Amino acid sequence: MPLILLTLFVAFVYTQQLTLLGGEYQFKRWMSHHNKVYNSTEYFHRLRIFIENKKMVDVHNAESHTFTMGLNQFSDMTFEEFKNFFLLQEPQNCSASKGNHVSRSGPYPKAVDWRAKGNFVTPVKNQGHCGSCWTFSTTGCLESVNAIATGKLISLSEQQLIDCAQNFNNQGCMGGLPSQAFEYIKYNNGLMTEEDYPYKGYDDTCHFHPPLAAAFVHEVVNISSYDEDAMLDAVARLNPVTFGFEVTADFMHYKDGVYTSTLCKNTADKVNHAVLAVGYGIDNNNTMPYWIVKNSWGVAWGLDGYFMIEREKNMCGLAACASYPIPGV
Repeated sequence: MPLILLTLFVAFVYTQQLTLLGGEYQFKRWMSHHNKVYNSTEYFHRLRIFIENKKMVDVHNAESHTFTMGLNQFSDMTFEEFKNFFLLQEPQNCSASKGNHVSRSGPYPKAVDWRAKGNFVTPVKNQGHCGSCWTFSTTGCLESVNAIATGKLISLSEQQLIDCAQNFNNQGCMGGLPSQAFEYIKYNNGLMTEEDYPYKGYDDTCHFHPPLAAAFVHEVVNISSYDEDAMLDAVARLNPVTFGFEVTADFMHYKDGVYTSTLCKNTADKVNHAVLAVGYGIDNNNTMPYWIVKNSWGVAWGLDGYFMIEREKNMCGLAACASYPIPGV
């Protein structure tokens, strides 16, 4: 091997070793912070993934974007692994071409946040390693509409939806839709509380006990597909609204700011995650409107479990399948 090639090769190997050593120090700190433990084989596998993820985060944050990325509890996972654990696995037919939400003509407040209006939004929950986001979006919305109607905020059971709502085209930890979950609650005559039917994070047999039903759905309201103005009308006048969108790799490490993406698609067939719009606003420069969204990945992720995503662009298909329930008694 010519001397110059040998020199370049040695320099490359040395640089890689330095990167690995520096990354390993940060990885060990990250492991300690997140209480992660691996065997020796798994350790080096996760270390390399962590370094690649950190590189992606650093490159993104060095560029000009409307949101920042950061290391979080998912930083030892590839996006393929993340999808398998946390996102909807089955295609969701969430298109409601003509919904039954009736909009008014406004005007609407410049910003709305149902968390600030009163005790109307439960704390952020954590779905764990189960594609049950649809259940958390469902309970979050029903919890809020119930609280707005009755003045009582009650945490409701996601596990009942996982275990019992299959006849309404839901698949437990493999996926489902809030609109279909609302239909289940309507025709099942109720949903139990989190306390009475606690979360397990895996598929189990149905243990619904009708006398313990604590929340009911009188009617399911679907917002017409891609009508983001109607979503605004609902959130401004009535209550938080569920919606689905497509999560891509850059969203996995969202930290703060207003999320936008050129990687995701904006059609209903690509939706793989369900969340809850609890409000909206516009950035300090009055140039970028956004939704305020409650997620189900715990408070360690994003903005204490929340994120902001660009509004008025059907970003990542967020206007494809929005819904909310009218509470029953």
